[in-house]
Amino acid sequence: MPREKKKIGWDYGLVVIVLILAVIGLLILYSTSTYNGQVKFQDPYYYLKKQAFATVLGLAAMFFAAKIDYHVWKPFAPAAYLIAIGLSTAVLFIGEEYNGSKRWLSFGPFSFQPSEYAKIAVILFLACLVTKNIKKIGKLRTLFKVVAAVLPIVALVGTNNLSTAIIILGIAVVLVFVASPKYAQFFWLGGLGAGFMGVFLALESYRLERLEIWRNPEKFEKGYQTLQGLYAIGSGGLFGKGIGGSIQKLGFVPEAQNDMIFSIICEELGLIGASFIICLFLVLIWRFFVIATHAKDLFGALIATGAMAHMMIQVILNIAVVTNTIPNTGITLPFISYGGTSVVFLMLEMGLVLSVSRLVE
Repeated sequence: MPREKKKIGWDYGLVVIVLILAVIGLLILYSTSTYNGQVKFQDPYYYLKKQAFATVLGLAAMFFAAKIDYHVWKPFAPAAYLIAIGLSTAVLFIGEEYNGSKRWLSFGPFSFQPSEYAKIAVILFLACLVTKNIKKIGKLRTLFKVVAAVLPIVALVGTNNLSTAIIILGIAVVLVFVASPKYAQFFWLGGLGAGFMGVFLALESYRLERLEIWRNPEKFEKGYQTLQGLYAIGSGGLFGKGIGGSIQKLGFVPEAQNDMIFSIICEELGLIGASFIICLFLVLIWRFFVIATHAKDLFGALIATGAMAHMMIQVILNIAVVTNTIPNTGITLPFISYGGTSVVFLMLEMGLVLSVSRLVE
């Protein structure tokens, strides 16, 4: 007899982990950003207040999305993807530049980063596209067709934000890999992805310069941030200097509350505290995996898998950049780095996964 579908409500383990990460993120952000807030805005709580507002807004979006049947979004997935392409195109022409990167659209007093929305749009769009082509997904032609469908958004986002483009392409590869019964063809797909990224690296000279800075950060002025981040990690030792005890956040690590916040975590909380944060992310990814393997249908399984791939790739990239394992790509640490758009859309994504978790088999 076939197994009956069992209603379990939300995955409360996922809810608890998200809430813990959100609270810890605010505490770490406050400790990291007080100096910059005081120097730039004469308000040590400046970054905390903005992030707290975004977190509350994101939690509201998460619980709202969790209550809605995720199948409702399926007909709108192609339109959501086209909107992401439109917004990413608009960034190229009317986007605002910050720290040398043009990634934001402004609407009055509010700024918005379309690449964060694009991640959710791509997950929904690919989940829909793969579900429709599941019977032919084993064919190489269909495989390339699905991946090629996301190349426009990868190209647009990658123009100013290579790290997010890598995440989006990674999500696409993972979703197709999970759905496809054949594995050998992924060698071709991997070659295509490597070639596509190679073209992007060659198009802009500053990206090639980042490779040189990565290899020898001490020889370049732009390697200052990387070196200071490594100093912060090394000075933290096993147990750290305690919350608020960081020296490197006092102007030595530029914009410490953003991409390099993991280095301050290591300095203040030490190897033990940093390992605890990593364990929280591992538990979060594990909950995604459990939800995906017990989802009601393929569409729901792919949504959870897409969120799992997004979280896994972004956390790995951020920590790898901070530890200088890979060249600097300018990627945030989910839930912890400063960024209102990032937090809101991350929470919305969590809501979609919670919606999937409401029915399992």
